[in-house]
Amino acid sequence: MKVLVATEKPFAKAAVEGIRKIVEKENYELALLEKESDVQKLYEAVTDVDALIVRSDKVTKEVIDHAKKLKIVVRAGAGFDNLDLDACTARGIVAMNTPGQNSNAVAELALGMMVYMARNQFVPSTGSELKGKTLGIQAYGNIGRLVAQLAKGFGMQVLAFDPFVPAENMKAEGVTPVASLEELYSTSNYVSLHIPANEQTKKSINYKLLSLMPKGACLVNTARKEVIDEDDLAKILEERQDFKYITDIAPASLAVLQEKFGNRIFATPKKMGAETAEANMNAGLAAATQIVDYFKNGNERFRVNK
Repeated sequence: MKVLVATEKPFAKAAVEGIRKIVEKENYELALLEKESDVQKLYEAVTDVDALIVRSDKVTKEVIDHAKKLKIVVRAGAGFDNLDLDACTARGIVAMNTPGQNSNAVAELALGMMVYMARNQFVPSTGSELKGKTLGIQAYGNIGRLVAQLAKGFGMQVLAFDPFVPAENMKAEGVTPVASLEELYSTSNYVSLHIPANEQTKKSINYKLLSLMPKGACLVNTARKEVIDEDDLAKILEERQDFKYITDIAPASLAVLQEKFGNRIFATPKKMGAETAEANMNAGLAAATQIVDYFKNGNERFRVNK
């Protein structure tokens, strides 16, 4: 078996060595394609591999067409919108993610973002505290649950909306479930997004929802930029001088928004959610372990395609 790690933004050296140990213990071959943005190089590299590990790198139909022997691809991270799932399914290729491995890193970033905006991006001025404020969490999965735990440590009241999580589970963890998105937005000083980008969620964070938020509200996005309706975001920022937006995924219109609204909007220079040594290691090792488990035992627990 041959396993390719194809990462334009490489794993840390320690993570690569950990992946190597897992793979070579099974007498599989490990190949690396790092810091390479030329898609032709990727096409060449995948021609003879049985398994592929990527981070945010796109695995398109064209990549899959070149990977004649490919049986499994694992996205080292929770989101998997960079994988062409239909193309994988058509070829009988198993596509997986590694849920939960980056969760703590993203959760800590979300709270850090809230502090950053509450303190006016650390520009000398009078800010506010998180204690006593209400945080609304949209999607109570691995990351949302950790955000809730951290927020309670700051003394925040935590609400959550997730139709796929029983209300009793949230209550048991000290989180108040709400019945609708409208209730979540209208009662939260901060809303933290943890939803995927799909046909149901793209541009779903719109003017109707944002206009419900209380005075001084802040929207925190460590999910995907596609879930934001950027025209509606600009509209609410225009109408409400009190509204703030901070994101780990720069909107397409970032330069225009920053010019118009100054420090009421902030985007990290690059996506930072999973950029910790611990998350880097966890996701890489999980991806390698899942590949070995699939080949040896047929385990498809984290499969994301049909």
